[in-house]
Amino acid sequence: MYRSGRALLGCLLLALPLFTQAGGNSLLIPATGRCTLNTVPEQLQQALASCQQAANSGDAQAQFELGEFFYTGERAPRDFQAALHWYEKASLQGHADAQLRLGTMFFRGEGVKANNVQAYIVLKMAAVNGAEDAMDSADLVAEQMNKDELDIATKVLGQIFRNYLIELQTAGNSPFSPLP
Repeated sequence: MYRSGRALLGCLLLALPLFTQAGGNSLLIPATGRCTLNTVPEQLQQALASCQQAANSGDAQAQFELGEFFYTGERAPRDFQAALHWYEKASLQGHADAQLRLGTMFFRGEGVKANNVQAYIVLKMAAVNGAEDAMDSADLVAEQMNKDELDIATKVLGQIFRNYLIELQTAGNSPFSPLP
């Protein structure tokens, strides 16, 4: 499957999810736990190092879990910049929960300047990827947007889906085939 759409969109937006590999459908990704960051304090540094190794090798679930670790601040001081970094990496691979959290961070201005257009786009992609609360969150963001912002976001989303359909056609897959 071509990945040129991801590079193009990565330039357009800081962290916009588009393609992953999951059962032949590049908009969906399965999520299972990778890291054991809820371990006893004596083993936390080792667990964190192991999780970072998996995340650095491209494991989207490990990237998400590191984002959660730094975002929640339950086991270490809150670090929005580190959380943002890991959520962006997982989001670019289509991780729905990372996209939901990232969109929320853009909306609230947590670790970044608040950006409703970016929040809306990322939340809509999270909804497509299966994040349960993402559509409601996108609707809340849309209520705060003016018409021009909503038009921009809608155009970007339209381009993302056009690129996705072109990629499917180029790969010889029908976007209307049943999922495996």
